[in-house]
Amino acid sequence: MSTSESATTSDSASMSTRTDVCIAGGGPAGVFLGLLLARAGVDVVVCEKHDDFFRDFRGDTVHPSTLNLLDALGLRARFEAVPHAPLPQLDVVLNGIRIHAVDFTTLPPPNRFVTLMPQWDLLDLLADAAAQHPSFHLRMGDEVTDVIERDGRIAGVTTASGESIESRLVVAADGRSSTVRRALGLAPRDIPVDTDVLWFRVPRPEQPLPDTLAWANAAGVCITIPRPEYLQCALLVPKGSLEGIRADGLEAFRDRVARVVPRLADVVGDIASLDDIKHLDVQIDRLEKWWRPGALCIGDAAHAMSPMFGVGINYAVQDAVAAAHVLIPVLRPRGSVKGVGDDALDEACAAVQRRRTWPTAAMQAIQRRAHGLISAGVPSRIIDNPPTRRQRTVMRLVLPAIRPLVARMVGYGFRPERLLPLNRPAAEVM
Repeated sequence: MSTSESATTSDSASMSTRTDVCIAGGGPAGVFLGLLLARAGVDVVVCEKHDDFFRDFRGDTVHPSTLNLLDALGLRARFEAVPHAPLPQLDVVLNGIRIHAVDFTTLPPPNRFVTLMPQWDLLDLLADAAAQHPSFHLRMGDEVTDVIERDGRIAGVTTASGESIESRLVVAADGRSSTVRRALGLAPRDIPVDTDVLWFRVPRPEQPLPDTLAWANAAGVCITIPRPEYLQCALLVPKGSLEGIRADGLEAFRDRVARVVPRLADVVGDIASLDDIKHLDVQIDRLEKWWRPGALCIGDAAHAMSPMFGVGINYAVQDAVAAAHVLIPVLRPRGSVKGVGDDALDEACAAVQRRRTWPTAAMQAIQRRAHGLISAGVPSRIIDNPPTRRQRTVMRLVLPAIRPLVARMVGYGFRPERLLPLNRPAAEVM
């Protein structure tokens, strides 16, 4: 019987499965890690609670660092076959003044842009690639509900279907409200943010709209994400203001959006009801310890990121790559490495946290600072309308110098990961 083959126990109606790694959560972190482990011959089960990957209002940005990884995996042709929108530059409009804020063409080739692809398409692509490896097993519609613990060590999980999945390692990649993290008794430290996001969509205006990351003025801040047939928009609002916005009514919301983004005035009428507006409770948090014996947290389960700069997917994927580097030498099929056991597995989990903590903390600090500036109304005060001669001079001198730095921070993040040879010893990556 293969390690992932199900078998019914003689004294119970429940099913029991054995595998090397059980990953809870079929988001970017979970599916990418599953692909990398299966590619190395490690038996892995990924449990996703939904029946498909289609959920709206998820991050769409695929960054240059992720594109580099797809290239290294030989998946670029499949990626290009899926509709997406490359953005070599991103503008910001402050008080009606358009600023070329981020220029990804300053990055090294070939991936000198971010691109927008619905997350469900990216996950389908990754899952299809992983399914080509016989040691990859994706369980859709099968939510992990609890962990199995024996002698102080996590030994597997139970699922909503009543199945027990026993594994050498459990990976929590089930998001910012992680069920597995809670079952492990791990609680993140909240980093205060006084901003929330209201997601909605509107048609593209008849008059073409340049690709614009954000619009900011005294009325507020709005993100406009171009999708092929519409704009996915995010209005930043003070935390706790949702009830008041709903009480003001739909017409007041439409008017507010039009004041922030005047170019949308002719299309905000397509927001048919308040039910079309989805609330995202913005969180920034981070676990003090990402692992327990037999279990590891990655992605949002380890550190919730703000939507600011759209780096959430990027950092989730980077966690997955870092985890694969240190886990594969320990977990690869028996016989190729001898003398590795639970202690080596725990050290590998600790190594993931050591490698990924400071890049995560650095980006979260920048996100928190950006939220603070927005809440204080700084963007709407940066530029007068029209800007003074001195302000124009400062912009001409400063912006060209900081654009490459901003492009690198957004496009790669801090400490971007790259694929390493599969036969690399564990000691070299820990």
